[in-house]
Amino acid sequence: MSKQAILVTAADLAPQALALLQDFEIVYAGKTPQVPDLVALASRHDPVGIIVRYSQITPEVMDAAPSLRVISKHGSGTDTIDKPAAKARGIEVTAAAGANAPAVAEQAMTLLLACAKSVVKLNERMHAGYWDKATHKSVELCGRTVGVVGLGAIGRRFARVAHAMDMRVIGFDPFAKDLPEYVEQVDLATIWRESDAISLHCPLTSENRALVNATTLAACKKGVIIVNTARGGLIDEAALLQALQSGQVASAGLDSFAVEPMTAPHPFHHQPNLVLSPHIGGVTNDAYVNMGIAAAKNVLAVLGAHSLVR
Repeated sequence: MSKQAILVTAADLAPQALALLQDFEIVYAGKTPQVPDLVALASRHDPVGIIVRYSQITPEVMDAAPSLRVISKHGSGTDTIDKPAAKARGIEVTAAAGANAPAVAEQAMTLLLACAKSVVKLNERMHAGYWDKATHKSVELCGRTVGVVGLGAIGRRFARVAHAMDMRVIGFDPFAKDLPEYVEQVDLATIWRESDAISLHCPLTSENRALVNATTLAACKKGVIIVNTARGGLIDEAALLQALQSGQVASAGLDSFAVEPMTAPHPFHHQPNLVLSPHIGGVTNDAYVNMGIAAAKNVLAVLGAHSLVR
């Protein structure tokens, strides 16, 4: 009897995750799968589960796999999955929530420090033979206020590090409960008004798309630092660029973008005071294993529940 298939929208999966899925046929979609590729593979193998690392999961992909029962995100953000379409078809959508929290929180803090301390600019100057000690002053984060938007596993971990650095932490998350005492829960207006730095850690939804825009940036302190390791769609990129050029935003550190991979040339290229990384906040050896295991366990949990119902 042939094994049921699990489609992985990538070229690989952690060995520890594969061990959990040994009773299934694992079908890889390759390094840069597109929706037509996934439709073709789903039609050919009729997977009962899809583990999503790259590409979009559209209604067409779901319809190509009549046996599909679960779509498991290899990470925390499920905005690449058409969740209403999945719900309409009785397909459960899961996420590996918290599996990459340490990695992404570290990346967010790295970007914040890089912005505050002008790490990239000073490194370039030093390699060019300059010594700017007499003319440069960095930003000291101790005693400054950081606004954290989204207080899930990643946002809370980032907040804990910021608190350990003696920063004042204010946070916005309408769904957060049992927050630590060092996080002051506030509304978004307070985030914009009082933050010296703002770090985004919320999922992308239709309600918060372009959350950081010309209006909200204008409401911020002049010289605010913006950090985004969540989803690129949270920021109106044209508005951020204009705010950087005017000095309203002193610097920004971005690990996610509206279009990925980021197009070249791009208006962000060669922009001073803008630190960029290619959405690698959660790409560490440890996170790769943790997310793979969590995604595999989520698949097994849903399929096990379906078998019990039968």
